[in-house]
Amino acid sequence: MASSPKAPADPIDSRLVRKLADILTDTGLSEIEVEHAGLKIRVAKTLTAQPMMQVAAPAPMAAAAPNPVAVFAEPAVVERSKGDLVNSPMVGTVYLQPQPGADSFVKVGDTVQAGQTMMIIEAMKTMNPIPAPKGGKVVEIIVADGQPVEFGEPLAVIE
Repeated sequence: MASSPKAPADPIDSRLVRKLADILTDTGLSEIEVEHAGLKIRVAKTLTAQPMMQVAAPAPMAAAAPNPVAVFAEPAVVERSKGDLVNSPMVGTVYLQPQPGADSFVKVGDTVQAGQTMMIIEAMKTMNPIPAPKGGKVVEIIVADGQPVEFGEPLAVIE
C-alpha cells in the first residue's frame, strides 16, 4: 500500500473566516479586513439595492380597496453646505460625544482647529478619534449619533 504525499497545510484558517463573517452579521458592517503575519483576509457582503415595487393585484369583487400602483424610489438629491467634507476613514459606528450623556465634541457653528477631535468611530471595539482635517467653522454635521458609517461616507462639513 503506497502512501500519498501529504498536501501542504492551508494557510487560511476557515474558523477565522467564519468568525469574521459572524462579526459582519452581528455588527451590521458590510466588510471587514484583518492582516496578521503577512496574511491578509478580507470578508465582505455584497449589498445590492433593488427597486421597491408593488404589483397591482386584482381586487376581490366584494372589497372596494384602491388599486395599488407601482412605486419606484427616485434617488434623493442632497444639497450640502459649502465647504470641505470630513469623510469617514473607516467602517464603523459614529459617536458625536465621548460618552453617553456628555456634550458633543463639536456642534454646528463651532470653530475647530486642525487635528481637533470632531467625533469618534467605533470599529472592532476600538474607539477611533476623527480629527478635523483643517481649521474652520463647522457648518454641517451630516451623521447622527450611533449611526453606522461606511468608508468614505461624508460625516461633516467645515468651512
